[in-house]
Amino acid sequence: MSTATTTRARPAAVVLTPSAEARIARLMAQAPEGAIGVKLSTPRRGCSGLAYSVDYVTEEARFDEKIETPGGVFYIDGASVLYLVGSTMDWVEDDFTAGFVFNNPNAKGACGCGESFTI
Repeated sequence: MSTATTTRARPAAVVLTPSAEARIARLMAQAPEGAIGVKLSTPRRGCSGLAYSVDYVTEEARFDEKIETPGGVFYIDGASVLYLVGSTMDWVEDDFTAGFVFNNPNAKGACGCGESFTI
């Protein structure tokens, strides 16, 4: 008797929209020397407690989640993954602002200015 095991790819903690992927590609096209990707983290900041931060990264950390996109590698800080599971990250531009927008089902509230969120 043979037992076959199948492995299933684990879905990414954060889904990137095509617009977010295109923005990552533009960021990587102008990245400083030594940058290997773009990283999302949730540092403690703001009046609600946590904020979204997107920065260039120069080395891969052991517990970071790695997502390959057509324009470059996107990392999620290992300590932030639990706050972000199930989220969607989009890039939105209009006449007045441009930035990443997050739809995070784990967020229980946000500050009035939109800079930070709470879990």
